[in-house]
Amino acid sequence: MLGLWGILVLGPFLAHHVEPWLHSTLGFIPLFGDPQQTGQGLFTAAVILTIMIVPIVASISRELFLGVPSDLEEGALALGATRWEMVRGVILPATRSGIAAAVILGLGRAVGEAIAVTQVIGGGTRIGWSLFPPADTLASKIASSYQGAGSGIETSSLLYLAAILLVLGLIANLIAQVIVRRFDPLRGTRE
Repeated sequence: MLGLWGILVLGPFLAHHVEPWLHSTLGFIPLFGDPQQTGQGLFTAAVILTIMIVPIVASISRELFLGVPSDLEEGALALGATRWEMVRGVILPATRSGIAAAVILGLGRAVGEAIAVTQVIGGGTRIGWSLFPPADTLASKIASSYQGAGSGIETSSLLYLAAILLVLGLIANLIAQVIVRRFDPLRGTRE
């Protein structure tokens, strides 16, 4: 659904409004050179993935905020801290590792997303510095090429890409777990 919205609404909007503005404003930076006017490309896929992972990161972060012991919050307020000082001095430090883990988990989901990205990325094979031309990700390459792959080396190479994608997802999850376990300031204070 999000991929279809990306093709019909977001892609044309980015191609006709955002990409030309970025190119005219920041075109001297190679990342913002060569806008495509097609609505398909790496930039559109990045925006779609951002829209997809923000709810995950936000919901996990909200649960983390609710999980901070109320004694810590009440203690900060009792010492004369304003609500903002309590958030900045108590809640954010207590949930920092969890928020970092939520971001890594969201990025891990983004790495494995195939269908929405395949619909909006354009399927280009040229590697360049610009964010605007069509490109391919591991997941979109597998999704777009697997049905047409014959036997032998084509299928083997796509399965190798899938193995790489699996390893990247496992690494992202392991990093998130290490961050949560190592940098959790409330470790040992929870019931």
